Amino acid sequence: MADHYEVLGVARDATPEEIKKAYRKLARQLHPDVNASADASERFKLVTHAYDVLSDPEQRARYDVGGDSPGAAGFGGFGDIFETFFGGGGARAARPRSRRERGQDALVKVTIELSDVVFGVHRELEVDTAILCDTCSGSCCQPGTQPVTCDICHGSGHVQRTVRSLLGNAVTSAPCATCQGYGTTIPYPCATCHGQGRVRARRTVALDIPAGVETGLRLQLPGSGEVGPAGGPNGDLYVEIHVAHNDAFSREGDDLLATLEVSMPDAVLGAKTTITSLDGTVDLELRPGVQSGDVLTIKGRGITPLRGSDRGDLRVGVQVVTPTRLDAKERALIEEFAARSKSPSPQLATFQQGLFSKLRDRFRQG
Repeated sequence: MADHYEVLGVARDATPEEIKKAYRKLARQLHPDVNASADASERFKLVTHAYDVLSDPEQRARYDVGGDSPGAAGFGGFGDIFETFFGGGGARAARPRSRRERGQDALVKVTIELSDVVFGVHRELEVDTAILCDTCSGSCCQPGTQPVTCDICHGSGHVQRTVRSLLGNAVTSAPCATCQGYGTTIPYPCATCHGQGRVRARRTVALDIPAGVETGLRLQLPGSGEVGPAGGPNGDLYVEIHVAHNDAFSREGDDLLATLEVSMPDAVLGAKTTITSLDGTVDLELRPGVQSGDVLTIKGRGITPLRGSDRGDLRVGVQVVTPTRLDAKERALIEEFAARSKSPSPQLATFQQGLFSKLRDRFRQG
């Protein structure tokens, strides 16, 4: 990297006016509009950059300290002591930080049906996220260009200052404001990603949702989150599951619960019927005299557990439906049945713990 003072042809202790005068003279000689030589354009850029640094008091001070600053040399400062006894510790051990950083994690929410919980389901998710820039492939630079070493910190990412104290000269270090601590600058940022190395886009992520999931469960897809700045490694993608309400079935652990409404004649005489479960039809046989609250269990027709293979059961609760509208003939038949059966009057029975929970809670839809 050429020395800015040498580029402008001025001494290191040149005044601001001398620096400005030297720049104007060289700019008139090297401007592309008046000088068509092959190297004029590049020299004009060097001259302009040198003037930008040296004409700014703060940047010039940092440049002088980061270059051949007399205060940074010699023995006796704390930086020298650390370097001598600890192998280059202290302020001199500072290194530039990388532009490449890990991308952020992302969270998406997916709603599935209860039937999908039985065996699992495959989904293609549309995710809006950050992806690698195709133009610069994460370099942050326009194609054909590359980062250049910062001429303020000379690639270290930090600038040093010498502070005089009663104990001698102490060298302090701080991130370089010109390059933000990277040690390099990007003179020609990529026009597509504006020097970020990544762009926002929509992409498709394949996801196999296992059987047995439940609402609130989060699945982790490592490396499927956002790509990091400057093409850094991807973060993770988390998928939060929500199981939609089902009108006919509910879940209790790995079992499925349902309610079967049975007419009074079928409850008395017994019957055979076929119901449609979440994965096909199931034949049921009702014994004569079945009661409300009785539970019919169909083995292996429930949910496959999240970490297992043996499915739960389908438990069907019986609810006997009493007719509310009878014509004269039906009423007469019921009255004849009551007279012939000599049924006792309604009365309190021995309390059955759990009866109400069977009818109300266990088989409540939702």
